[in-house]
Amino acid sequence: MEILVATAIGALTTAGVYLILRLRSFAVVLGMTMLTYAINVFLFVSGRLVVNQPPILRDHSGAITGYTDPLPQALVLTAIVISFGMTAVVVMMALGAFIEGGDDYINMPEDDRKMPPLQTLENQSEPSPDEPTGPRTEDKGRDA
Repeated sequence: MEILVATAIGALTTAGVYLILRLRSFAVVLGMTMLTYAINVFLFVSGRLVVNQPPILRDHSGAITGYTDPLPQALVLTAIVISFGMTAVVVMMALGAFIEGGDDYINMPEDDRKMPPLQTLENQSEPSPDEPTGPRTEDKGRDA
């Protein structure tokens, strides 16, 4: 049974990473969800795989024959709730970007990829008298 669970965790992780590396927001959301399921199963398995054993000890006689560790189950339950909330937030952000941009590509436009020249202490210069020193024209309208 451990090999089956380990294979499922590996398959979910692989599919999740593959989908996260895609350039579409819906695939990224699905990838994050699959990666979350893989982590939840990993947390659950970290408490040992035990079948038909109680999570809480019933007998106080001192003879413990077997039990299931309840801590990983509580961690997984908490992780499920948190991941559901995060998925809802990411879906709303992706839906907003889709409505705003018209598609779900997440790559940057070519103009945004250009980096401005680095400002170092050696090449910083005093502003020339020709350069405007006040706020830019588009900022003036925002301040008014």
